[in-house]
Amino acid sequence: MGNSIEIQLPRNERGLGSIILRPDSPDLIADVVVRPFPLWPDDRGYFLEVARMGEGLVADFPAESQVSAAVNYPGIIKAFHYHLKQTDYWVPVAGMLQVALVDLRPGSRTYGKRNTFYLGALRSWQLLIPPGVGHGYKVIGETPSTLVYITNRVYDPADEGRIAYDDPGIAYDWELQHK
Repeated sequence: MGNSIEIQLPRNERGLGSIILRPDSPDLIADVVVRPFPLWPDDRGYFLEVARMGEGLVADFPAESQVSAAVNYPGIIKAFHYHLKQTDYWVPVAGMLQVALVDLRPGSRTYGKRNTFYLGALRSWQLLIPPGVGHGYKVIGETPSTLVYITNRVYDPADEGRIAYDDPGIAYDWELQHK
């Protein structure tokens, strides 16, 4: 997890890429991992486990990992950014997100591939995003979203790259699809 990787912008046609409907989809970008997370609802609300340090998708994260959260208002787009060394572990705990990933690693077997996920209150999945995979999201629906995320290193601005949400090479289509 500590090695730096190289990135390169792809040249895609406008679209969403592969819409991921199951955690074991053969269309997943290489090294991206998706798993459902435990959620226990009752008449008071619900309880969910974000992570058990040393287990599951964060098993290899060191003690100096960072836990953060982002609250986002409906309709906003936060995209794209990537990391050269950092691995992200995302758990959308409230609201709904349209998550977009793009493989920016020129040596990867899935270079240029895009994945779309619909995650949050209606699909409780956790998502592991490796270095070199560009990522971003749009809050969908009428309520704010909350994204809890753990990174395998503390924030380092030098490790993060940014790409415009409407980059013509990624060509991700953020428009509403079922009009």
